[in-house]
Amino acid sequence: MRTTPARRLAAVTAVAGSALLALTVPAFAHVTVQPGTATQGGYTAVAFRVPDESDTASTTKIEVSLPADHPLTSVRTMPLPGWTAVLEKTKLDKPVKTESGEITEAVSKITWTADATGKVGPGQFQEFKVSLGPLPADADSLTFKALQTYDNGQVVRWIDEAKDGQPEPAHPAPVLTLTKVAAAGGGHQMGGAVTASQDTKATDTAAAKSSDSTARTLGVVGIVVGVLGAAAGVAGLRRKNSGTAS
Repeated sequence: MRTTPARRLAAVTAVAGSALLALTVPAFAHVTVQPGTATQGGYTAVAFRVPDESDTASTTKIEVSLPADHPLTSVRTMPLPGWTAVLEKTKLDKPVKTESGEITEAVSKITWTADATGKVGPGQFQEFKVSLGPLPADADSLTFKALQTYDNGQVVRWIDEAKDGQPEPAHPAPVLTLTKVAAAGGGHQMGGAVTASQDTKATDTAAAKSSDSTARTLGVVGIVVGVLGAAAGVAGLRRKNSGTAS
């Protein structure tokens, strides 16, 4: 049985459509820290982005543990309507010396609890913003293990640490990647806040990633259109030849 041009066209369309879908569908949602990078030794402001992954239950509590091996002596939360933030502190094994004197304890955990108006419902997400610092100068990353509680009692533990050469775990812990201080002329940090030059760098990086993603998508769309056009041309030529022959 010979394959008709219409069937060939349908098969080509299905394959091309699958390729396009693979590039445009976002990765499975996880609890993450945004932006995902900061400068070693400085201060930064980040947001823990929490998506609600249930079809029926709402998120009512988020617990984020700060790394004990690299204590952060300055931690501040941004007020969020509908949520109450509680900071727990732990005594440090070794006091940290600062310009203001020795610090003997540091925040080890932040817990956000929702009231009746603050729940994160199915299909929604929320960002919990925090100012952190000073970041360690001798670490490449910081891991923040998180627990997400739903109003049906379910608790999702975002605590798994990714390992090189292995697939991403089912419930990865949020990770903040730390980069080295820029060379002379780069951004500086003052008063516990990230300067505009660092914000611009982060924005440019995000824009570049978005542009690259868009370019890939448009490239696939172009391939699909080209394939469909070629298939349609072949089909028209066959009909013309068939009409001439008769």
